[in-house]
Amino acid sequence: MDLKSNEPFWLIKNGLLNSYPSLQDDRSCDVLVVGGGITGALIAHQCINDGKKCILIDKREIVNGSSAATTSMLQYEIDVPLYRLKELIGEEAAVASYRACGEAIVKLGKIAKKIRSKAGFRTKKSLYYAARKKDISWLKQEFEARQAAGFDVKWLTEQDIRDRYAIHGAYAGILSALGASIDAFCFTHELLAYNVRKGLLIFDKTALDSVLYKSGHNLVTTSTGAKIKAKKIIYCTGYETTNLIPEKFVDLLSTFAIVSEVDKDNYDRYRDLLIWNTTEPYLYMRTTDDHRFLIGGEDEEFKDPIKRDSLISAKSLKLEKSFNKIFTDRVFHADFAWAGTFGTTKDGLPYIGKHEKFKNSYFVCGFGGNGITFSVAAMDMAACWMNNLSHPLDEWFRFGR
Repeated sequence: MDLKSNEPFWLIKNGLLNSYPSLQDDRSCDVLVVGGGITGALIAHQCINDGKKCILIDKREIVNGSSAATTSMLQYEIDVPLYRLKELIGEEAAVASYRACGEAIVKLGKIAKKIRSKAGFRTKKSLYYAARKKDISWLKQEFEARQAAGFDVKWLTEQDIRDRYAIHGAYAGILSALGASIDAFCFTHELLAYNVRKGLLIFDKTALDSVLYKSGHNLVTTSTGAKIKAKKIIYCTGYETTNLIPEKFVDLLSTFAIVSEVDKDNYDRYRDLLIWNTTEPYLYMRTTDDHRFLIGGEDEEFKDPIKRDSLISAKSLKLEKSFNKIFTDRVFHADFAWAGTFGTTKDGLPYIGKHEKFKNSYFVCGFGGNGITFSVAAMDMAACWMNNLSHPLDEWFRFGR
């Protein structure tokens, strides 16, 4: 599956940071991580930290799937509002899921600091605003649910938002203290390189072709003909997991994003803010560490990469028009445009854990707008799996729920 269009901003900005060989000889390990995006990098980091012998493989070049196209807005807020999620899965599970994403932002910042990342991890506030008057009532309900759960939030009126941020068409909003952004492409390369120095083995252009399930281990045959004997396999294949698991558990969508030219004077006002709204599909916005403005949205049902990419030009114009309606005193000069594929689930939660058809194996599928924070939360879950322990999130993130 082609998960992105040809030229995402982060790939152009950073270039080829690291390169790895394909696998040409047989190997063995405690844990085989399949997928070399940010999810695979985080899970491999946990395995190495726990003293496991770990191998990571990817059928592409490393960090060349959806992690190259992500806009990397790090939020504790899940695509399904907290008040509604409580109705779907219960208060305990809903609040725990939101808190796990909040804790993940803090943890990711600590990891970035530990590895001396230059990927621009930056804490930010998050503004979620009502783009329609009819959304004010349920957004106020959402504010009260978050406040009751202990999140640091403030209610902003239309005038508050206009005065603070010069945003038009925002009828009210929730300002959250907890949020962040990062260059996920750069960070993933840094995290993998850090763990290579600690013993992680990485092989790209090496696909998993087949698996034989043995007693106490799995025997993997790769596209290069080499075999890997692994006690555990952790699939971090994101949206391509739909090619492995027969039942339908996620709806694939295409999302579109544009990045402006460098404009420090216009955009530094928003450098510490994430912005998203209640339109359907919602718009999401932030600045980059090199003084550009990013806006994304205009989601469509994913059909195929060619259809998706043919829409980039028209979708870019729509995003520009949206920007100009919201920020009436600014003009957006687009510099880059791209598309990516992501997925939504019925409850906005990821699928992380075991699947009955895959022995000695686990999946980490951080779907939706919280893919990165869900993947960070999965690190602690993986640590439990390796020691045959359960984790509180297992029940709520499981397949078949």
